[in-house]
Amino acid sequence: MRLSARSDYGVRAIIDLAERAGQGPVPSEAIARRQGISDTFLDQVLTLLRRAGLVHSTRGPRGGHVLAMAPERVTMRAIIEAVEGDAFLPPVPDGRGRDGPPVDGASVPATVRVQQEVWEEVRSAVHRILDATTVADLLERQRELSAPSRYYI
Repeated sequence: MRLSARSDYGVRAIIDLAERAGQGPVPSEAIARRQGISDTFLDQVLTLLRRAGLVHSTRGPRGGHVLAMAPERVTMRAIIEAVEGDAFLPPVPDGRGRDGPPVDGASVPATVRVQQEVWEEVRSAVHRILDATTVADLLERQRELSAPSRYYI
């Protein structure tokens, strides 16, 4: 499984907005500059986030973007599904050959069924972790990583 640039940029944009919650709309150019993201690509990602209801956008000279809800309510899964759709994980093998017809459940070979079990576990674990990780969690971890190290003697 690979994280796409769209997912990476979506999470980064949401974190950037969460850091500035309560400060008014944030221009996409400012987010792009801070995050090192192409303006054009970021605008596409922000459009997807807006359509998913995670971001509110305002046009005009004082326009920009704000989180549509509290960071505690936005999960990584919601962000990734907003920009990738619900099929962001690899599909579970279905037992057909490369170009063969679909195989009914009773005739799926055991070699496929054992893979299906593992991949379903992987999908379930990924969903569980992404559902349990909120933007507030990511902000807190970011603060921990950014804090100056303290040494005690």
